[in-house]
Amino acid sequence: MKQASYSSRTADKFVVRLPEGMRERISEVARDHHRSMNSEIIARLEQSLVQEGALDADSARTLDSSDLSLAERELLQRFRQLSRRQQNALVALIAHDAEMSATDD
Repeated sequence: MKQASYSSRTADKFVVRLPEGMRERISEVARDHHRSMNSEIIARLEQSLVQEGALDADSARTLDSSDLSLAERELLQRFRQLSRRQQNALVALIAHDAEMSATDD
């Protein structure tokens, strides 16, 4: 199944009114997890929706998925802690490395 490419220009946008102090707290937590506030909010919403069964687990693969090895779960957890820019850079680096390996054969 091919996943749609994310673009901040084409993504749905939704304005949220936060209680006083929540923006600063989200900012701190996002910084601790090395991701943007937007990525932090999305990750937490996704996790909550999956736990409640409101989001199909196949469309949002969770860290406790039984088909993932321990190493894959750790890698996924660390990847999700990266900022969107870091995630994109890592994926590009891996893709480039794969292309170089294919040409070496």
